[in-house]
Amino acid sequence: MSSGENTMKTVIIKDCQEWDDFHTPAKGKESDTYILDLNRVMIRDCLGCWACWLKTPGRCVQKDLDDFYHAFFRADRAVFLLKESCGFASGNLKSLLDRMIVSVLPYIEYTSGEAMHVARYDKTPVIEIYYQDTFTSNEARKLFIEYFKRVCVQFHWKIKCIGMISEYKEGR
Repeated sequence: MSSGENTMKTVIIKDCQEWDDFHTPAKGKESDTYILDLNRVMIRDCLGCWACWLKTPGRCVQKDLDDFYHAFFRADRAVFLLKESCGFASGNLKSLLDRMIVSVLPYIEYTSGEAMHVARYDKTPVIEIYYQDTFTSNEARKLFIEYFKRVCVQFHWKIKCIGMISEYKEGR
């Protein structure tokens, strides 16, 4: 078995200022990691043109996220390292999540008593969400967590865990 066969493909979406040593493989394992640092890249807002559904299925007409999409939909896991901004997700992260509409089809199915878009891909990465706990209230923290849970449900992403960023650091 070649060494590349055991490599877990990981995408890290970093929206916090902490911790810049993500190129280090986790726990002594080989690493095939793609990092999207939202502190260094401004994500363009979704145009609402629906081209990703109608004209170029699964592809955004804005080409700024092509490499990210390629890495994300081939990854085994996606790790979100998040900060809160005014009690919620940062605008840059919200733009990224809006642009993830490419991960679903324009068709609707009724699942678990609610209308949801049909998944475009059979395989998506397992999601880990870690956040800086700088919330001013428990209600703000709860809203932040519930928002990300709903995003994952709507995009058919399976959540492995949601926790404080210190838990990610300890588990590496």
